[in-house]
Amino acid sequence: MSFKISFIQPSRNNLKYLKWSYESIRKNLSHKEHEICVADDFSDDGTTEWCKETATKDPHFKWIRNDGPTRLGHTILYDRLINEVATNDVVMIYHADMYACPNFDKYVEKHIKPGTVVSLTRIEPPLHPPGPEKITEDFKTEPEDFDEDKFLKWFNDSKLNRRDKTTEGIFAPWALYKSDFQSIGGHDILYAPQSKEDSDIFNRFQLNGYKFVQTWEGCVYHMTCRGSRYNPTLTEVGTESKEWLAQNEKSSRNFIRKWGHFVKHNDTMKPIVPPRYDVGFSVLNCDEYKVALLEPWCDTLYTEVNYSRYINVEQKNTKFDLKNKLKNYNTVQQTNDIIIEFDGDRLTNQSFEFFNMLQLMLEDSGAVGVMEYDMYKIKINKLQDYSKELINIDGQWYQNKLLK
Repeated sequence: MSFKISFIQPSRNNLKYLKWSYESIRKNLSHKEHEICVADDFSDDGTTEWCKETATKDPHFKWIRNDGPTRLGHTILYDRLINEVATNDVVMIYHADMYACPNFDKYVEKHIKPGTVVSLTRIEPPLHPPGPEKITEDFKTEPEDFDEDKFLKWFNDSKLNRRDKTTEGIFAPWALYKSDFQSIGGHDILYAPQSKEDSDIFNRFQLNGYKFVQTWEGCVYHMTCRGSRYNPTLTEVGTESKEWLAQNEKSSRNFIRKWGHFVKHNDTMKPIVPPRYDVGFSVLNCDEYKVALLEPWCDTLYTEVNYSRYINVEQKNTKFDLKNKLKNYNTVQQTNDIIIEFDGDRLTNQSFEFFNMLQLMLEDSGAVGVMEYDMYKIKINKLQDYSKELINIDGQWYQNKLLK
């Protein structure tokens, strides 16, 4: 069989899941020559020793280790594995808490081609709300509790319901040609060590014209979030880890800074990417608290606030150049394509929702000029969409916003 996948699996202190995942790939897929590429991210749970031993037994197992003393995270390690370790043309982003259902590689091969991203359907326990992009069935959340025989019987009995079914959408596990991944620069380290790096690259795939195929014939059983969010070495069972919560907030703010909105997708998880306009906020009656709320949502913020304390606190959380972004209210406000004027004293939770819809509202306006919406006065000098400037992480429009 000539079709081979390089599985891309960063792992940090989740050895029991990694073993479970590895064994399912070797046991259930069509042949044994798929490449499994593991990055041990400064683990201290025996992952290093297991990788060393496995590499002596399995010629298609490859691994690297981050020796610390700090974690790199999968945003960086995905790319290291793809660029430095994987040797096959097709790579698959794959989590350690995923069980490979029988013969899913056949269905990846069925749909994969240059410019196409193929996602497998996730079968998950009811830890998260159900959705039309996945199958919710409870076969437990820990490898030691997983009833493999019961699961495989259910999986085989449900085959007819999934035969030839595909939808559009993208989420892990997903596969594509390595050259397609590399052509847009891979993941953006803005989100390191993790969180929202997937939504970011999915937007960029969409803007670059890639086709998304979710096969319902090819599946994984996914125990969900065992890498960080619910990793039992980091938190109590059923409780989100403090590390994940802090990083998710940081990455969410950076996603908004980059894209001008929060993550958007349809019900089958196909990205929705509004235009990206250049927007400045001109705000009277502002304070440091409101600066922290407003700053991610605009390209330039004009207020009368002294920003020094905010920059000292927040700059470590982002690669965006905050000193260049935050300006005095009396500065000539001609550097942005669009200026939105409003009174900070009138901000409420309801009026704040305006910002997440702003890019779509500007698209609907369709023309230069001045308009008003609720408390906002919107001056549109130019309506230029910069979203395609974000496809490659080295795009100049994007790079000009970052610290040099």
